[in-house]
Formats: sequence, C-alpha cells, structure tokens
Amino acid sequence: MNENILIIDFGSQVTQLIARRVREAGVYCEIVPFNKADEVLDTFGAAGVILSGGPASVTHADTPRAPERVFTMGIPVLGICYGQQTMVSQMGGNVTTSDHQEFGRAFVDVKESCALFDGVWNVGDREQVWMSHGDHVDRLPEGYKVVATSDGAPYAAIANEEKRFYAVQFHPEVVHTPHGAQLLGNFVTKICGCKGDWTMASFRDTKIKEIREQVGDKRVICGLSGGVDSSVVAVLIHEAIGDQLTCVYVDHGLMRQGESEQVVSLFREHYNINLVHRDASDLFLGALAGVTDPEVKRKTIGKLFIDVFEEEAKAVGGADFLAQGTLYPDVIESVSFIGGPSVTIKSHHNVGGLPERMNMGLVEPLRELFKDEVRALGRELGLHEDFVGRHPFPGPGLAIRIPGEITREKADILRKADAIYLEEIRNAGLYDSIWQAFAVLLPVKTVGVMGDARTYDHVCAIRAVNSTDGMTADYYPFPHEFLGRVATRIINEVRGINRVVYDVTSKPPGTIEWE
Repeated sequence: MNENILIIDFGSQVTQLIARRVREAGVYCEIVPFNKADEVLDTFGAAGVILSGGPASVTHADTPRAPERVFTMGIPVLGICYGQQTMVSQMGGNVTTSDHQEFGRAFVDVKESCALFDGVWNVGDREQVWMSHGDHVDRLPEGYKVVATSDGAPYAAIANEEKRFYAVQFHPEVVHTPHGAQLLGNFVTKICGCKGDWTMASFRDTKIKEIREQVGDKRVICGLSGGVDSSVVAVLIHEAIGDQLTCVYVDHGLMRQGESEQVVSLFREHYNINLVHRDASDLFLGALAGVTDPEVKRKTIGKLFIDVFEEEAKAVGGADFLAQGTLYPDVIESVSFIGGPSVTIKSHHNVGGLPERMNMGLVEPLRELFKDEVRALGRELGLHEDFVGRHPFPGPGLAIRIPGEITREKADILRKADAIYLEEIRNAGLYDSIWQAFAVLLPVKTVGVMGDARTYDHVCAIRAVNSTDGMTADYYPFPHEFLGRVATRIINEVRGINRVVYDVTSKPPGTIEWE
C-alpha cells in the first residue's frame, strides 16, 4: 500500500461511494473525518487527497474545513461539492448562497480541457451529472480556471493545473453521474500517478504481515459466526499465525434453522483450525427476556459475547487478542466523529472496543473493507463457496428480526418461516441474485380463518434486497406468483403465523434489517 488516497469526510451521506469508486480503479484509499485528518496525514503517505461533500455551508462561521497543510504538501487535491467550496474559500476565493439551487439530475457544459476530463469529456460536450447544493462558487482563487458550467453553478468544475488542484460542484461518485467513476479514475491514476494495481492479493499479503507484527507469538481467539466476515477473518489469521488461533462458535439460540450444525461441520471438514462450539442459548435468551429496545438488545448481546469469549479464552489457556469481522459499514454506521454532522444510525455489537477487564487487544483485519471486497478476499484465500456466497447474517441473529420481546417460542416460529422462505428462493434459482433475504416476526397479531376456525396469530414480514456494499439497497422485485407461493407455505406449515407481507422499503430511508 505505497500508493494511497486519503478521503477527508465532511459528513456526506455518500462519502463511502467515493471510496468504492477509488478502489474500483485499483487504488487503495481510506476515509478520515475532517477533524482527524491532520494527524493522519503524518503517517498515511497519501498520493492524493479527495475532499468529500457535506451538509454544512462554508458561508457560515465554524463549519468544517480541510487542514491547511493539504494545500501545501505538493500532492493533488480533488474537491467534491462541499469539498469544492471549502477548497475555494480556503484558497482565497468566495462562495455564496445560490439563487438557483440544484438537486438531482443536471447538465454541465464542458468549456475547457483539463487532466480530470482526459479521455472522458471533450470541450463542447454537454454531460449529465448529479447535483445537490444550495451554495455555489462565485469568485475563483488565483491560478484557477473554469472548465465546466451548469445553469445553477457557473463554476461547476474548476482546475488549477499547476498545483494539480481540481474541484467539481457535482457528485462524480454516484451512478447518476454516468462518467463519474472515470473522472475519479483519472484523478487517482493520471493525476496522482497511482498505478491502479491494488488487488485483494496485495491486501492479503499486507494484512498477513500486519497480523504477524501485531500478534507476535501471542494467542488469538476469534468469534466465528459462519458468515463470510468472520470466516474470512478466521482463515486469514490462521494463514498468518497458524495454531496460535482458536475459533469460538457461540450458539446464542438466535441462529437460523440448522445453522450451528452446518457451520461447525463445514469448518471442521475444510480447515484444520482449533474450533470450540459453545451452546450459550440459555444465557442469551435469559438475558434478553423482557427486553424490547433494539439498541439494548444489541448491547446486551455484545456484552454477553464478550463474556463468553472471555471464558473461552481462559479455557484455552489465555488469549491476548480477540479477532472480529468488523467491516467499514459497521464502523461508519456506529461511529459519529466529534464535531461532525454525521449521526449514529445504529450501534453494532462488534464496534466500540472491549471491556478493560479483558486486557485483550483487537485484531480487525477487515475494518477497511466493504462486503463485496470481503467476498473477493475470501475467494483469494480459497474459502469454500458455502461460506463466501452466504447472505449476510447479523451478529445479534434473529434478535433483531423479532421486534419487541424475544422468547424461545417466537425464535422457533421465525426459524421455520425463514427456512421455508430461503428454501423457496433457492428452488427458484434466485439465491445468488439476491444480496440478503430473511423473514421478520412482527409484534402484531391479526385475525384469520383457517378451515372453519378463527385464528389470531403473528404477522410475518419477508424481505429481500440487492446491494453492492450494504450502504444502500433496493428491494428485490419478486414475481407475485413467487410471493404467493411463499406466503401459502409459511401459513400452512408454520403454526403461529396467519399472515405474510413483503417489505418493499429501500435503504435509505429504511435500513436493511428491521432493528
């Protein structure tokens, strides 16, 4: 990772998409909050910097700014939306509130050539972009030129070729800017000079080296859920340190039907890794009795996971590190930077550190990866497709698919419904076409009629979404015949459910899981 791009985040909801596009160009990058960027610049070795969008206005006092040193380091800088505005303001230009706001699809007219447009846009072209701004630049700093304009942004794209500073008012990272990925590719390869040869093979080699340096001759305990994240972590760490690793599979009583048996057997058949299978269902279900708040559920489960890992660490003679399958979306959704406009959407049980009493360090080699990148790494490691191709399954398991109070009876009902739903998806040949599918047992009962008898039973919601990285998602458009078949089977075969509904909410505004 000698060629890195640092993305400075000003709180945009789509900053993560910038990282996606940069990595798609074969260049490694990381996102850092604006108020942490200065210290990161000391060690990151950035070949270039991208300034993200954000909801603030540079026309107001005390709004976020880039570290001044970004503009004196002699490396290329690209500003996007708010990033353009703070660049202009900090370099001596001016930004004002616009009388012509632009939100959504817009068109820019290419006025001059520049390295950012090379091979993508030509002078005289009119190109579609995605805008989202109420302010605009109205005076350029010295040394800049206008290279594209729009109806609401007379400085829609600007460039200082001598300093290799570029800025756009639109969002090249979103799909609604059709050539945006190519523009970002130009920035990181042609302007920053990155070779674009970052691959999962190079990431694997780097992480193995880092794990060995971090762990040394100490022992590591890894929570194995059977999902792709923890499976990749386990195999990656085992490749790095071998028998110093012990995996612990904790059955908290909230797994899917047959999952514990499948995970344990598959892992023991394919990998020579120390594996402890712990049935802690009574412990978890007992602690969750009467709990209805989703955040309390997550935190209760997280605490109990740590307690169980602590016990198992002692049982294997002590461990100095706990390995977790924390991903970038987990970190992004769980952690809001101080002073920043981002908000915490929901906490994740594996984000936020460890109790001091454990006296253990964290090993989180996937912390900078998105879900599809983890799958690519899994295939690079030679993981069995049963692990790599599995739909995501949350650490809290069925706990966050049972809104309201959790009971063993409800978990059993949901397990059966979920198994039928997934079986029908597989029978239809759709499993690999869907990012994630699952059933939810709602805290609602409705009147029904089965035979000549009145029923008053639970409502089951089924959900299926498509996504690339879990940050955004669209519902899967099942044929009505499929939905009818699933509903009929669940109602006929699962005692306790008399109504089935399909969730057609996208993310945003919803989240993929219900809690």
